[in-house]
Amino acid sequence: MADPIRTARRRLAEALRDRVAGPDAERRAHAIWVAPGERRFAPDDPICRVQGHAGMYAGGIRALLLQSLHPLAMAGIGEHSGFRGDPWGRLQRTSEFIAMTTFGPVETAEKILDRINKVHTTVVGTAHDGRPYDATDPHLLRWVHVAEIDSFLLAHQRYSRTPLTPPEADRYVEQAAWAAGRLGIPDPPLTVAELESQLASYRPELEATPGALDVARFLLLEPPLPVAARPGFWLLAAGAVEMLPGYARELLNLRLPGPLRATDKVALRVLARPLGRVGTAAVSWAMSDPQEPRNRPDNSAGA
Repeated sequence: MADPIRTARRRLAEALRDRVAGPDAERRAHAIWVAPGERRFAPDDPICRVQGHAGMYAGGIRALLLQSLHPLAMAGIGEHSGFRGDPWGRLQRTSEFIAMTTFGPVETAEKILDRINKVHTTVVGTAHDGRPYDATDPHLLRWVHVAEIDSFLLAHQRYSRTPLTPPEADRYVEQAAWAAGRLGIPDPPLTVAELESQLASYRPELEATPGALDVARFLLLEPPLPVAARPGFWLLAAGAVEMLPGYARELLNLRLPGPLRATDKVALRVLARPLGRVGTAAVSWAMSDPQEPRNRPDNSAGA
């Protein structure tokens, strides 16, 4: 059975890489994992442990759902990111940014950050309520950052066999602040307590706009995947929904119907959490394929 198992893992790994990295996945993988150059973080640093873990898949879905609840951030996403017209392109650009700034050569990571800052200057407009938005606004940038980092950290702590200790979790938040600062976020959180405080401070600004509800519908009901691939995605999505704060599920109407609503918390914990764990385990199995660039002997990022 060894060969069929290896074949199945290789196929799943290739499918994930094609979706997350795109048609030039091999080039991107080489630039991140194999290209020579100094890395900012060591392989055993908390940021590498979190952002190299399969929990990032469910964490990324949670981050998108949570980020969509800020009306001005959602306006920018809806009008400029192409999440419906080119959802995989958006995912591929985001994943390249995260992987390069975590695992790639410092010089190349700096170039990607410069490019993102340049793109942000073009993302301006007016939200549905008439308020202007600007992607260079430090307040909006901070929201995107804290929602993202909170999601990645929570997913890692939920699904990893070796979750971070409290000091390591603080170190993760501190290490993630480097890229945040380069993107124009003043005083990004440096500890878990600061992360939680900054995240909570946005609560009065959040609402379920039509755009946010559309993101939830698109991600959870109409994922841009072949029918055969959707069950695996829904395992990860179930985990993402279970990890959302209760207020976010309420705003997005991600609740059981009628009288079952009272059992939401129990149902999510008993059903959705194990589903998310199964989905994450499948991704982790695929990511451990020896042929994946990150696992090859010539991997400079892991050297």
